[in-house]
Amino acid sequence: MHTDCTHLGSGSLGALAIADSAIEAAVRFEAVTVRYGNGTAIREVDAKIALGTLTALIGPNGAGKSTLLNVVMGLKQAAAGRVVLNSRIGQRIAYLPQQSALDRSFPIRVMDLVMLGAWDRTYSLGRVSDVDRQRAMDALSAVGLAGLQHRSISSLSAGQFQRALFARLLMQDAQLLLLDEPFNAVDSQTTQDLLAVLKSWHQEGRTVVAVLHDLEQVRAHFSHTLLLAHRCIACGKTHSVVTAENLSVARTMAEQWAAEAA
Repeated sequence: MHTDCTHLGSGSLGALAIADSAIEAAVRFEAVTVRYGNGTAIREVDAKIALGTLTALIGPNGAGKSTLLNVVMGLKQAAAGRVVLNSRIGQRIAYLPQQSALDRSFPIRVMDLVMLGAWDRTYSLGRVSDVDRQRAMDALSAVGLAGLQHRSISSLSAGQFQRALFARLLMQDAQLLLLDEPFNAVDSQTTQDLLAVLKSWHQEGRTVVAVLHDLEQVRAHFSHTLLLAHRCIACGKTHSVVTAENLSVARTMAEQWAAEAA
């Protein structure tokens, strides 16, 4: 089994630290363990996400992929270990949850949804500036939603709604973008268009991490991959991580974990 997972000291338990800017990792996971009640979602994950890369986060269903993103976002506390962020990232992080976790019945226009990406600026100013309004229009155009800014989000198709969420991410101007199953339940054209957006973020030097299930998509578009099965199975260049041997180990570990939990 090839494994490029980085084995690092655990440091102070449950802490979130900022790494020195010289470190090449955008995010380091140092012996991260997360528990839900009496169960353990992920255990002693040692891995790093390389700075400025398109990184796929893959693994069997229920392997802890969403949990790992939640720890980075601070939505879930690590029971042990820590997440270390490169100082060039700081707190400039954007997160796109799964569509199933979002309430589309909320009465809000597409433009208002996109403008939420500039909340930190508009809140401090007490108003929406003309510059931010133009940036929102440009973001909608970039994701193929020009002219739909006045539509209610409840009237959008799944693909259109995902495009609007990507436009909101564009407004956040983050250096680290975490996306949980961004192409789930959207059509192939939307997937291709949004992949192009991800690549444009990568070309700008941003770090993108996406939870994915389509391995051919991973091989074709993502230079780096982290394979998770409650533990880090492999982490590094995609061609070295996404192998039959590593995928078999991940499936076996996930099955054993489920059996032990039962």
